[in-house]
Amino acid sequence: MKLLIVEDDSAFANVLKRRLEKHQFSCWHVEHANEALIACRRYLPDYILLDMKLHDDSGLSLIKPMRQLLPDARIILLTGYASIASAVDAIKLGADDYLSKPVDSQTLLAALNNTKVAQQDFEPLEEKPLSAEQVEWQHIQQVLKYNNGNISATARQLAMHRRTLQRKLQKMAPLVNESSVLT
Repeated sequence: MKLLIVEDDSAFANVLKRRLEKHQFSCWHVEHANEALIACRRYLPDYILLDMKLHDDSGLSLIKPMRQLLPDARIILLTGYASIASAVDAIKLGADDYLSKPVDSQTLLAALNNTKVAQQDFEPLEEKPLSAEQVEWQHIQQVLKYNNGNISATARQLAMHRRTLQRKLQKMAPLVNESSVLT
């Protein structure tokens, strides 16, 4: 089972890669839209995990050409900025599924295998469920990334005072570790 991960966050991509390799997937990772189509031609993946926001590009623009290159591949769009409109667009363009980040292993495997998530279908999760603090941290990090690290713009978008956001960033950073977080 060959899987291409198209994701501009290399830390997140590495976590995905490690987790999916435990489930017998052979994984490759690219960070840029222009590399994605080259990798599709080179590796002929059976599955594609495609981030919706790739640096300055949109993963949505890759769905049609990927579908033309690999008509039988299962394309899953991942996004930290989920909306009904983008989900509809993704499906219309040819994506097989649309998942919002953070995504747990059960949900991701179910989407890749085109099955519904059912407890009895899976072994117990290796990772612990995300805490409320971890979910908050991930959301703050996504909005911060969207605003290119601008604290003031991020605070406005999150409807919080800039100093409050700075305190949260200082306080929460040491509490988060890679093994328990999928952004």
